[in-house]
Amino acid sequence: MLEVDGGAAVYWEQCGPSDGVPAVYLHGGPGGGLGTSQYRTRFDLSRTRVVGIDQRGCGRSVPHASDPQVSLSDNTTTQLIADLERVREHLSIDAWILNGASWGSTLALAYAQENPHRVLGIVLYAVTTTSRCEVDWVTEGMRAVFPEAWDRLASHAEAAGLGYRRGHGRLVQAYAHLMNSPDLAVREAASQEWALWEDTHISIGVGQFKRDTRWDDPRFRHAFVRLTTHYWSHDGFCDPPILEQMHRLEGIPGMLIHGRRDISSPAATPWELHRRWHGSTLRIDEGDGHGGTSMARSWRIANDALTSRIQH
Repeated sequence: MLEVDGGAAVYWEQCGPSDGVPAVYLHGGPGGGLGTSQYRTRFDLSRTRVVGIDQRGCGRSVPHASDPQVSLSDNTTTQLIADLERVREHLSIDAWILNGASWGSTLALAYAQENPHRVLGIVLYAVTTTSRCEVDWVTEGMRAVFPEAWDRLASHAEAAGLGYRRGHGRLVQAYAHLMNSPDLAVREAASQEWALWEDTHISIGVGQFKRDTRWDDPRFRHAFVRLTTHYWSHDGFCDPPILEQMHRLEGIPGMLIHGRRDISSPAATPWELHRRWHGSTLRIDEGDGHGGTSMARSWRIANDALTSRIQH
């Protein structure tokens, strides 16, 4: 545990040799946490010093966002970047490889744009930038693909007494409001509905609807949904948008790995990043969605190649 600003503390872990090439893994969500640390299999631990961090408010970091009395006012992308810098300095790492998955790719890009001199290279998986159009797609536009599931999601918000009506206001803001209710029953119901929508919109990529067993833990579920709706309703706290600052990554090698069947995060986002990021490589996996076994192999290969490049 490492104390950071605002009375918070973040959990960090590391593995691999102390003199290995430094790398940091940034998990998805927001609020996904490190879980069982399977990210470690994406690195050659014989030559890479890998750091994992539970981002502020989730996982083993404290205070935990599942508690509605925990303010999210200091839980922003700017603050997460500051937390990363605090960990980097604590571990006496000069610069590191960034690995980001899903929301973690947004955080990796934001960090790199703020601290390009601290970045050896970047590997992004299931690429997002959390722009307004991306958030609006995953929370509104996908009703064209899953109309019955989206109707359930919107109907719950309409029945909650917030004054929300479909077509008037943003659904993500309605759920952010529900997840800050002092009433546990309200938060529980909203988090269940949001979790169902999450499982639904990634189902195309995995080939079937499958419930994420992490939702069985209400503490995880409440923190995940509260943090996700908080960040998404603020466009990831990325102002100006990430795509408008890609010139700041000039000279930094990058690998973008994305699934063609990722309906939640269409391939237009990594394609546009690649177009604006000289020195990047884009791999579109035709068979996978928002993750998958083939993409995972590409992730390991990308890290191995980048580590070899740095060592030589």
